Amino acid sequence: MKIFFVGAGTPTPTQKRFGTCYVVQIDEAYLMFDCGPAATHKMVKMGLFPTQIDYLFFSHHHFDHNADYPCFLLCRWDQSIGRENILQVFGPPPTTWITERLIGSDGAFSHDWRARVGHPGSQDIFVGRGGRLPRPEPHVDVKDIEAGAVIEDAGWKLITARAAHIEPWMPTLAYRLEASGKRIVFSSDTGFCKSVIELARGANYLLVHCWGQQETMKRAESRMITGTVDAAKLAAEAKVETLVLSHIGHDLDRTGSREKGLMDIARFYKGEIIWADELMTLDLQS
Repeated sequence: MKIFFVGAGTPTPTQKRFGTCYVVQIDEAYLMFDCGPAATHKMVKMGLFPTQIDYLFFSHHHFDHNADYPCFLLCRWDQSIGRENILQVFGPPPTTWITERLIGSDGAFSHDWRARVGHPGSQDIFVGRGGRLPRPEPHVDVKDIEAGAVIEDAGWKLITARAAHIEPWMPTLAYRLEASGKRIVFSSDTGFCKSVIELARGANYLLVHCWGQQETMKRAESRMITGTVDAAKLAAEAKVETLVLSHIGHDLDRTGSREKGLMDIARFYKGEIIWADELMTLDLQS
């Protein structure tokens, strides 16, 4: 069981990180959480391929969490030869609306896939990969979900809860994944809140989006995303074994600022702390 940190940044691009995307491998199953900028390309750089992903879960629809969704959808469909599982996509509204407007019959990219379905040259490429004509149109199973939803498949279970981010403008979900004897919580963008603490209670790993030094964050800002101290208190109150810091702001990621942030976190949280770098893989030992 592994976690691939495909994207571990924020809406601000830096040389080291940009946007959010995680992939969890559970034996031969691959679950993707969010699909931020350049996720498809970065995934391939990590040795993963779009057709391996059968599930995609969105926390919310800020662009740093979904900007690569059209690229991922089209690439997974284009590289498919018709034998892969149907991609299943879950997320808070407007996940279904966005999907239809990207690859639906009148979607923004319908001109692309219609040409690939119908042109003889594109058909030859499809057959050359191992596909059989007629070439199928893009299709995914997509569902809008709300806090409290439970999703299960062979070997894993997902539980959702509300994250305190940008309501009422956009609903945001946190996810708890239970698989292979491990409990992993993806907090998503959230301020310090009871619902995420309860979801993370007793987890082995809590992935928290840590924006910056707590004392530099304004009041409204700290209510929508955790800083160093709130991330530490979230993990401490939930009694998680390991706190994984991700979605790290560019100011916090500077030398010196990073070390101060880690010291502040260690004042409130006594468990293991992992600083997530982009393109990092975390191997979850039994």
